[in-house]
Amino acid sequence: MNGRVVRELGTCVDPLRDHIKVGGRPVGRPAEHRYLAFHKPDGMLTTMSDPRGRPCVGDLLAGAGVKLFPVGRLDFHSSGLLLLTNDGELCQRLTHPRHHVEKTYRVKVSGIPSDAQLSALRRGVALEDGRTAPAFVRVEKTTRTKAWLEVRIREGRNRQLRRMLETVGLRVDKLRRVAVGPVRLGRLPAGAWRPLAESELRALRAAAGLGPAAPR
Repeated sequence: MNGRVVRELGTCVDPLRDHIKVGGRPVGRPAEHRYLAFHKPDGMLTTMSDPRGRPCVGDLLAGAGVKLFPVGRLDFHSSGLLLLTNDGELCQRLTHPRHHVEKTYRVKVSGIPSDAQLSALRRGVALEDGRTAPAFVRVEKTTRTKAWLEVRIREGRNRQLRRMLETVGLRVDKLRRVAVGPVRLGRLPAGAWRPLAESELRALRAAAGLGPAAPR
């Protein structure tokens, strides 16, 4: 603004180019948006800190460089893909049920699911906080006493998938989230994180009903 004192409401400035002071004090530039994919291990809280000293996501993300927030959550004994960002708009879109961004899980259950149990999950299950939306469910493989399922849901209630499976009589042995919308966990090791590729971010924003992000 070339040293101008601005007194008019609605005056536009560019926080990435202009040097702005309020009351003589500089106003910091907004933090650059960051987008990470993290492989949350089993036995870890989906929080950035914990006053009781329990293991949490923040313990493994100290090197990320900026303050990030988990997009949704995975419960303590679930593992897999967790997105983290400081982009509040995208986070809100991805967690709001109105936008229905699909999440994909691989689940190991005790016993072999019956046709009736699978059909119930595909129709939607009555839980104490309301009936769930229909889920996509596919049996990937079975052993004599166990089965691996692929399950896709578009909601994000607390422990929702575990509760759905328990309601139809299936006990969960392992639960791993392998995708959030178009972003996949892939071969990312447990406890590791990586930045989202530009193509992943574009696809994720499109899934959330947003336009392209500003260049990074």
